[in-house]
Amino acid sequence: MILVTGATGNVGRQVVSLLLDTGAPVRALTRTPAAAELPAAAEVVGGDLARPQDRASALAGISSLFLNPAAIGSAAVPFLAVAREQGVRRVVLLSSASVEDGVAEQHGPIAVLHKRIEDAVEASGLEWTFIRPGEFAANALVQYGPQIRATGVVRGAYGEAAMAPIHERDIAAVAVRALLSDGHLGARYRLTGPESLTQYDKVRLIGEAIGREVRFQEAPPEEALKALVARGVPADSAEVLLGYQAAAVGREAPVSPAVQEITGRPGLTFAAWAADHADAFRA
Repeated sequence: MILVTGATGNVGRQVVSLLLDTGAPVRALTRTPAAAELPAAAEVVGGDLARPQDRASALAGISSLFLNPAAIGSAAVPFLAVAREQGVRRVVLLSSASVEDGVAEQHGPIAVLHKRIEDAVEASGLEWTFIRPGEFAANALVQYGPQIRATGVVRGAYGEAAMAPIHERDIAAVAVRALLSDGHLGARYRLTGPESLTQYDKVRLIGEAIGREVRFQEAPPEEALKALVARGVPADSAEVLLGYQAAAVGREAPVSPAVQEITGRPGLTFAAWAADHADAFRA
């Protein structure tokens, strides 16, 4: 059986569904099972991996696991020790493209967090694969959604910043391949979407998906920082995000071929993602 942590998140839901499509048995772990709304074929269990008493029961009978850092926090080392004791063989970690290999020190809190968990997985003695996506297309739900629904105008900094946003279904598709086959052991996959897009491009494509004219309006970085913090983004993480955007102005975003190489199909476009989530942007 395969354990999916963070099973109600954007990526976790897709991992559960795609695994079930292959016929694999799935245990889906969530802190709120009553509200999970996951497929009936999944074994949905409640638990918080930060609590020692929940770890053994979640891992009983598990051979492989999909590990989301949001579900494990600072408990990675003891959780992985229990996983090994319980006979888990393989872990696929949802990491981040912000992690840099071959450097003495990671830059920014996002990279530091994910590198710490990568190191714990690598030291655990389990088989592992690290999946390192860049910008999630789903970030647009929080970054743009409220303003599009309210006014149709998105104010933000660095509208010309180019990223290659990835559909959560593509992240999940790669994770499923790594969970089910041996050809990905020890790999560190950097994942992106199939195209470089500015913020102007992304907002326009969302407008096309919902059949409404929407636009991006440039704002000073100071205003954008305050808006991110007001939405609950920690100040240091908000500063890192704006730093990434500032560095991405005036250049094409690198596009990784990994999704197509691993899944055998082209990565899903942002336009496809916007169409899949159009209702979330409608007032």
